[in-house]
Amino acid sequence: MEIHDHVKFYKLHGSGNDFIIIPMEKNKLNLNTNEMSHWAKKLCTRKFSVGADGLIFLTKKGLSVDNASYKWHFYNSDGSRAEMCGNGSRCAARLAYELDYAPEEHIFETDAGPIYAHVYPGQHLVRVQLTKPFDLNMNISLDIDNKNYTVHFVNSGVPHTVVFDENVEELDVKLLGKKIRFHKRFAPKGTNVNFVKVKGKNSLYLRTYERGVEDETYACGTGAAASAYIAYKKGLVKDTEVSVTTSGGEELIITIKDNTLYLTGGATLVYQGILNSKEIFSSKF
Repeated sequence: MEIHDHVKFYKLHGSGNDFIIIPMEKNKLNLNTNEMSHWAKKLCTRKFSVGADGLIFLTKKGLSVDNASYKWHFYNSDGSRAEMCGNGSRCAARLAYELDYAPEEHIFETDAGPIYAHVYPGQHLVRVQLTKPFDLNMNISLDIDNKNYTVHFVNSGVPHTVVFDENVEELDVKLLGKKIRFHKRFAPKGTNVNFVKVKGKNSLYLRTYERGVEDETYACGTGAAASAYIAYKKGLVKDTEVSVTTSGGEELIITIKDNTLYLTGGATLVYQGILNSKEIFSSKF
């Protein structure tokens, strides 16, 4: 694999969900999917590299959606490709605006379909219209370690299972999340898992186990959207605008309108840098 030197990258986070973003044209990169996956595994490894929950490549090449400004290639830290990521989409939209890839309001392409974004300059705030939720399946009974759990499923761009529990703070999210994520009921692709506590008529507290990261993350935008949507469908929240507090302590706003989900939250540009590519890719980790 060809090693590219002096690759400029950007590190952003949305509610503590952090991403490395690389604009391909500005770096004169032409990578195939296998190479992108390899880059994700190398660059996202914490302590040995930049470290992140995911790697996003932005490109203006190969656009297939009318009026799209760019497309993304999104990879989880384990090198798996993901269709969509709510927090990542806000970060990508903000950086695209900052780099003049796109105007304040724009469309970009993902594997889950076109995403509509609105960047609020100077506020570090982005609103994205997610893909319409589908495959809703309520009240699924799962047997895990001889204990029965009632869970709910919806795809809000990526597959999400939602579990309501009044003692969310005390759960071993990594242990239980992993068992649900790999449960045969969701094979072969698996599922993200959201543990939700209802705090009021329009507020939720959320902890998420993310597929691909294979651990609890500080936030998940599509998970917040899935949780709010199912809570609304079950009548656990009354408003169509739902405040979701993530385990990272930040607030995401989910708006439900005409069976469409909108996600609003911060997107913070942490730093930018130049990859020492030769040393990173020659290391054994």
